[in-house]
Amino acid sequence: MDIETVREYCLQKKGTEECLPFDDTTLVIKVMGKMFILIDLEGSNHICLKCEPEYAIELRERYNGIDGAFHFNKKYWNQVSLNSDVNETLIKHLIDHSYEEVIKKFTKKLKAEYDALS
Repeated sequence: MDIETVREYCLQKKGTEECLPFDDTTLVIKVMGKMFILIDLEGSNHICLKCEPEYAIELRERYNGIDGAFHFNKKYWNQVSLNSDVNETLIKHLIDHSYEEVIKKFTKKLKAEYDALS
């Protein structure tokens, strides 16, 4: 799976937007203003995704291409190499999981705004 495919997959989700808050090579995609994926646009070909803590550990133990995310709270964030033993189906599942993990933490007000989107 390549970076552009990841980007397009994420942006088709409800309430998403993209931005470059850190620098010109680090793309962040948010749902309702909350980050659920960071995409490294420069050479290293990896993404960072939010993850339920126990599942994050399980994934790191099972796949060589999944580690604790650099510069993030490793309890909740994984770094996934796109050119590794992690297949496209799992990458999409992990993107969906990250998206859902963020939505679960919405305030009632933000959840109502999200639910009101078409």
